Amino acid sequence: MITFSVVTITYNAAPVLQATLDSVLMQDYPHVEHLIIDGASTDETVQVAESYRQQSAETDNEHVVRIQSEPDNGLYDAMNKGLRLATGDYVVFLNAGDRFPAADTLDRVVLAAVVGDGEERPAVLFGDTDIIDEKGNFLCHRRLSPPERLTWRSFRYGMLVCHQAFYARTDIARSLPYDTGYRYSADVDWCIRVMKEGERCGLLLRNIHAVVADYVQEGQTTLHHKESLRERFDVMRRHYGLLQTLFLHAWFALRSLVR
Repeated sequence: MITFSVVTITYNAAPVLQATLDSVLMQDYPHVEHLIIDGASTDETVQVAESYRQQSAETDNEHVVRIQSEPDNGLYDAMNKGLRLATGDYVVFLNAGDRFPAADTLDRVVLAAVVGDGEERPAVLFGDTDIIDEKGNFLCHRRLSPPERLTWRSFRYGMLVCHQAFYARTDIARSLPYDTGYRYSADVDWCIRVMKEGERCGLLLRNIHAVVADYVQEGQTTLHHKESLRERFDVMRRHYGLLQTLFLHAWFALRSLVR
């Protein structure tokens, strides 16, 4: 039996939260823990979450909903709280507004996690992402898509796997908390470090071969694009070296001009 911890970070997210909660509640796969980590919202976010917890308790599924609401020091501090609380075999972060695309999404993820006798479960399960608007309407497939064979070196060419489509083994993820020195790009750094640790342990990174996340485009990275780009340059420099990072950014710029 494989269990999942779905972590949703919220702050004054009442207008967009319900769709996320509904997408978790509708999952056919029963072994789900949903952690809602709230930053002491001043709107109705916590009430929406509490109503969802009661609704989940009244259904026949085995989903467990846990809510924690208290001040935090930003998004990645809240994510670290979620990592510390997670008890599932795999953890995935589903932001308020984002959602699972179908009721069988976690069933598809489970199929990718299956291993033979004596084999270790993959360090990471990863899939594709669709971009939606705040009403849930499909806009496009995400421009960057995961390769068949993913390694930590793959992110030299950009974040090929969306954070919401990246399922990390919880034992590895918890040992590698988000670097709160970053405000907008700690998720990129974290994914690379998780993949590095998986490689060090000789574990697989396995493609789910399915769309496993619907992502609302207007996130913090989009709203703070320039600051995010500066941080991502620093992340790439740390992991891939300055010369390679400069060369790749020059290539990205040239490619954009040609397009």
